[in-house]
Amino acid sequence: MGVNGNAVTVPCNAEGLKTLGQTETSITLQWKKRDDILQYKLVFNKTEINVTATGGDYVNHTIPNLTCGTRYNFTLFTLFDQLNSTGVNSNAVTVPCNAKELKTLGQTETSITLQWKKVDKILQYKLVFNQTENNVTATGGDYVNHTIPNLTSGTRYYFTLLTEFGNVTSSGVTYSASTVPPPVTSVNVTKRSATSVTLQWQTVNQDWEYNVNGTAFQLSPSTTGSVSHSFSSLTPGTLYNFSVVTTFSGLHSRPYEDFTVTALHCSWNVTNSSIQGAITGLFSKATATNGTQNVNNSGSPNVLFAGLWPGATYQVSLVYEKQSRSFLQCRHNVTILPSYLTAHCEHVDAGYSVYVVWSEPRGVWTSVEVNVSGHMQSVLPNEKQEVKITGFQPARNYEVSLHSKSGQRSSGEPFVFSCLTDPRGVIAGAVFAVLIFCLLVFLAVFIFFKRPDIISRKNPFIGGTRQSIKKIKDISVAKFPEHFYQLSMDEGRGFSEEYESLVSVGMEQTKAAALLPQNKPRNRFNNVLPYDWCRVKLSTLNPNEASDYINACYMPGYKSDRDYIATQGPLPATVSDFWRMIWEQRVKGIVMVTNCTEGGRTKCEQYWPADRKPCSHGELSVSTRFEQKEPNWTLREFRVKHRHYSEERTVRHFHFTAWPDHGVPQGTGVLIQFRGLVRRHIEGEGAEAPTVVHCSAGVGRTGTIIALDVLLQQLERERAVGINAFVRKMRLSRPHMVQTESQYVFLHQCIMDCLQKDEEAEENIYENAEMIYTNATALRELTRA
Repeated sequence: MGVNGNAVTVPCNAEGLKTLGQTETSITLQWKKRDDILQYKLVFNKTEINVTATGGDYVNHTIPNLTCGTRYNFTLFTLFDQLNSTGVNSNAVTVPCNAKELKTLGQTETSITLQWKKVDKILQYKLVFNQTENNVTATGGDYVNHTIPNLTSGTRYYFTLLTEFGNVTSSGVTYSASTVPPPVTSVNVTKRSATSVTLQWQTVNQDWEYNVNGTAFQLSPSTTGSVSHSFSSLTPGTLYNFSVVTTFSGLHSRPYEDFTVTALHCSWNVTNSSIQGAITGLFSKATATNGTQNVNNSGSPNVLFAGLWPGATYQVSLVYEKQSRSFLQCRHNVTILPSYLTAHCEHVDAGYSVYVVWSEPRGVWTSVEVNVSGHMQSVLPNEKQEVKITGFQPARNYEVSLHSKSGQRSSGEPFVFSCLTDPRGVIAGAVFAVLIFCLLVFLAVFIFFKRPDIISRKNPFIGGTRQSIKKIKDISVAKFPEHFYQLSMDEGRGFSEEYESLVSVGMEQTKAAALLPQNKPRNRFNNVLPYDWCRVKLSTLNPNEASDYINACYMPGYKSDRDYIATQGPLPATVSDFWRMIWEQRVKGIVMVTNCTEGGRTKCEQYWPADRKPCSHGELSVSTRFEQKEPNWTLREFRVKHRHYSEERTVRHFHFTAWPDHGVPQGTGVLIQFRGLVRRHIEGEGAEAPTVVHCSAGVGRTGTIIALDVLLQQLERERAVGINAFVRKMRLSRPHMVQTESQYVFLHQCIMDCLQKDEEAEENIYENAEMIYTNATALRELTRA
């Protein structure tokens, strides 16, 4: 019959086994089905996985839970009726893990060194940056250190680090690092004054920042590629070291180090043969030259150039030299006093003219000014050394003064002498007058004896009394020179008498608020106190509170009785009160006629910010918008804002820096010019609010500048001035206004110089330490001008 049996052949191996994809924890394999067989077995790492195929010609199978960066050997068996194929082998790797602990190990201007920890002892890595791939092969140890060279300084780079294993790379880890910025190659000192220095250098990258002397600041966008930085409030004539460091992304370049020297404040005293000055600050060489003569001086603080040519103009230069570098500390054109003159007068025109003859001046001179009792005449060098001035009377003594001039510089004290006009024409008249007198005496005796009743009649006015009220009149432009001359006679006795008459004006008025115990610390001086009736009151919820007090007074002007506020220089404890007054009075202009420190003593607290950063004073914030320094004054503009209001105000600050305490400036011209700046501001912007004026005490220099402003307005509109009357009016509002006699004389000199603009005075008028000059000293100093 036979026996039946079934048997199968061993199935064939699958074809096309390959890796379809991999991750860090899985591998996907693909193969082609074999003869529609659906059962397969995958063996790896002693693990067997049965795979049942689905529809389609290919089988895709993913092996999960693998280890990253590992090579796996797979054997694929085809299963058919419990028989296995011989098997086909394939290798595949998982994606390696990303490196960890990637960081910057070091930087230079052209390189960055990176460090990372090895991934399971994998040695191959790829570093990608700037579209460039760098292959890195690790060596021994747990960490890989790699330096990227040839980079650009001061630049940020973005890196991607890939781990490579079996031609498979990891997903990559990103990292950024920067190179060290380059040092500044050159720093130029573009501006150098006595109190400030401006540095400038070139920059390549707007992302770089700079650190100057330890202070960092950010750049503002620049189209020129240059950077500047200024130092202010420096000490004149002082050496300052500076360093500039480029910073970028927390990295610092090597410092650029150098030094500079601030310029000097140079003030010169001159005679007709010398220039001298006491200089505080650094300089090593001083030179005075006028083209034909050159005089050198050592670096001693006391500079003296002697044996100079009278009337000549010398260029005086002070230079500081160090390390083969030269710094010009100051340079001025200084004119020596022209030579002193001697003269006499001669008879001419029967005594109706004065004929003055003088010796020829030695040295350089441009004119000789001859003044005979107010009659002025100027003589040029190409004319004779003589002049005739008409309009006088015979047989009278006239005071003659004359001095030589070189440009605007006058000789020292004028040569003064008395000139007697021709008396011969008067002698005959005198004889005739004697005869007439004798005749009148004879007639009087005759009447006395013949008509005694005429003599005995009572005059109803004789013996009566009446008190005349002296009214101070303004002096017209035409009469002012004669008025000035009369006050100047006898060593200025007229000035002294007028000034002494002002001493007690207004002093009897009450000062109760200023004398309250809580207000006494707010007064800089105990003899300069505001009167109750005209003091400025600060706003306060309670009228009895002391917080309404400030040492300030409303002052009269040309148009109203409140054109100005005169006040003392703020104390440390009253700066907030000062700004409170500025805000409440809606002040648009402040005139400061003192320096904060004079002669080593504090005269006024600095109440404005030293830089552009705002300062808070109570409820007010004050910031400086700009500052412009000139030789004799400084102009500033402040922005003032109240904490509880959106309003923001602008206040202009006029700071006159060339006025000695208790004294007067070096010349009238510079103060008149400064007053013009203030007047234009008042008329343009500040006419509706009072202008605040202060010095230290708020009376001497303050009173002088207020009086000058008002008197020049009166001079322009009325062609007359009343100096004594206005000073008296000011003293009724604040004591001691125009504090010294020399300041009172100086006001008169300002008016004289405004009337004679071509004869401006430029000699120094200094005041001694006394509160009031002696008569002779005040006039002598003024006469030199």
